[in-house]
Amino acid sequence: MEACRMEGESKEKLASVSSLVTVFENSRTPGAASRVCKLEIEHHCPGGRAPPPAEPWKEPNLGETLQRSEPRMVSRRYLSSLKNKLSSGAWRKSCQPGTHAGLGTQEPEEKKIVQELLETEKAYVARLHLLDQVFFQELLREARASKAFPEDVVRLIFSNISSIYQFHAQFFLPELQRRLDDWTATPRIGDVIQKLAPFLKMYSEYVKNFQRAAELLASWTDKSAPFQEVITRIQSSEASGSLTLQHHMLEPVQRIPRYELLLKEYVQKLPAQAPDQADAQKALDMIFLAAQHSNAAITEMERLQDLWDVYQRLGLEDDIVDPSNTLLREGPVLKISFRRSDPMERYLFLFNNMLLYCISKVIQVGAQFQVRTRIDVAGMKVRELTDAEFPHSFLVSGKQRTLELQARSREEMISWIQACQAAIDQIEKRNETFKAAVQGPEGDTQEQELQSEELGLRAPQWVRDKMVTMCMRCREPFNALTRRRHHCRACGYVVCAKCSEYRAELKYDGNRPNRVCFHCYTFLTGNVLPEDKEDKKRGILEKGSTTGSEQSIMCGFLQLIGDKWGKSGPRGWCVIPRDDPLVLYIYAAPQDMRAHTSIPLLGYQVTAGTQADPRVFQLQQSGQLYTFKAETEELRDRWVKAMERAASGWSPRGPSDGDLSD
Repeated sequence: MEACRMEGESKEKLASVSSLVTVFENSRTPGAASRVCKLEIEHHCPGGRAPPPAEPWKEPNLGETLQRSEPRMVSRRYLSSLKNKLSSGAWRKSCQPGTHAGLGTQEPEEKKIVQELLETEKAYVARLHLLDQVFFQELLREARASKAFPEDVVRLIFSNISSIYQFHAQFFLPELQRRLDDWTATPRIGDVIQKLAPFLKMYSEYVKNFQRAAELLASWTDKSAPFQEVITRIQSSEASGSLTLQHHMLEPVQRIPRYELLLKEYVQKLPAQAPDQADAQKALDMIFLAAQHSNAAITEMERLQDLWDVYQRLGLEDDIVDPSNTLLREGPVLKISFRRSDPMERYLFLFNNMLLYCISKVIQVGAQFQVRTRIDVAGMKVRELTDAEFPHSFLVSGKQRTLELQARSREEMISWIQACQAAIDQIEKRNETFKAAVQGPEGDTQEQELQSEELGLRAPQWVRDKMVTMCMRCREPFNALTRRRHHCRACGYVVCAKCSEYRAELKYDGNRPNRVCFHCYTFLTGNVLPEDKEDKKRGILEKGSTTGSEQSIMCGFLQLIGDKWGKSGPRGWCVIPRDDPLVLYIYAAPQDMRAHTSIPLLGYQVTAGTQADPRVFQLQQSGQLYTFKAETEELRDRWVKAMERAASGWSPRGPSDGDLSD
């Protein structure tokens, strides 16, 4: 009953680590693999065991059993396979009673497992001896003698292998040997394993360093002939068994799973009332924790390797390389330009503390991308944009810069917004003093300008050039010669040169002086403007379309047809404001601060569609005739409904009453 209970508990235990013996064996040459598999079978069959060599560097027993072949290198696929195997329990094939083909011995099953543990430990110590006393020491001697490569490189490659070797050779192996020799008087090993388990944490350092060690080994083998000569000479020896140094270096990574496998089998074979039952179970639990520690080390190693790959693609710039960073997401996006009509291809890297806005390098020598802007996650805001011209677009607003970006699909846009928001939330949790970025409720039209208290503290969202036809401050129309477009670096408005001839220090740009409009100049500096710069009295048409669009019953582009609009039939941005619901305002562009014309709709007759073009509709009253053309029939119907309401004198009663805008 006790054995059944233990077996049930072992099944419920989370899969800790996997046997990496398969990885090690599969990486060898075909001839050697068959022999190693045979040796592995002999390890599980106590009657067929052969004693390991006592002196690994002098005795060629292992090499005599292997076929000669060219050494093979360990590929980087080992790293991914290590973690997969460590998190899976499928590799375990615990020996059940009666499965060993013994030679008639009557020794208890648990003693046979201890004998197997001792023999594998001897072989493992022999391999550690080869790594520490042969490879390591020979390379150190060559480094000191020839000065062809640094001693520090050798120490980095072998990490703490000397400590691991000394522990197993001087403590654990002798303890196991003494316990087995005195098995009749003391039939137990649980207490010995309990002493071993805390020291297994030293393997984490070795495992973390494994990938870096493999890279250093490959690098210096290529560029240092003396380095390569020492390694080749030892690898060709019989003690090395025609295996590469990398294969030998993989042995310590594999050892902890082997301990867990054998100890688990030992616990299963113990009689229910065995004196070692409690100690053995406790030892198994400790080995399990050590294995989990090793698994975490491999996960950390993979994270660092992935991070290093990203840094190499970015050119290893000093201000972004930080091993504590975590890459959250990367991928291509389109940058919506405030000057060009077509978006530009860009690439984003989102880390836990920063967003890198990059462009692809034309000549990719050393680096694949060039970082154009770094935006700190702390203080960053992200939200979806409502833009019919650029669907799936979103805004990233940071202290350093504000970007309008477009994803390839809505799903991709949502994924980017969620990833950015998750990074922002994590920063806010760690920094309780940081003021959370306030986001409007879902579905609200987003504000286009910064709050006054944020002016100069964070980069604004620039208004696109084509969205305005006149200066957003003085409301004079732009032209290519005498009144060109400029952007205020504080509020993002498109303004003329006369309205932006001021400079103010902006905190988000390192307190450097920047071009700003006169409104922002007054706010940021406190200086009083000359009288000729003060606002003039607003005319009847000076109703900003931005305000009208955000608080409108209906708004959108309509094509203006008829002689009064010109032969070309231009498009106009038409708005029926909520605060002036009986008037149609027509603007040249969506964010113009002054309307081109206005039409009082009260009393007009609205005629919908013609057979020639069903998207056309007209306004008619006392000889006045206005003809419009919507983009679709559905939009025409909505415009007709909105204008009929206004013509009848209808006014909205509430904030959302009668809203027909898209």
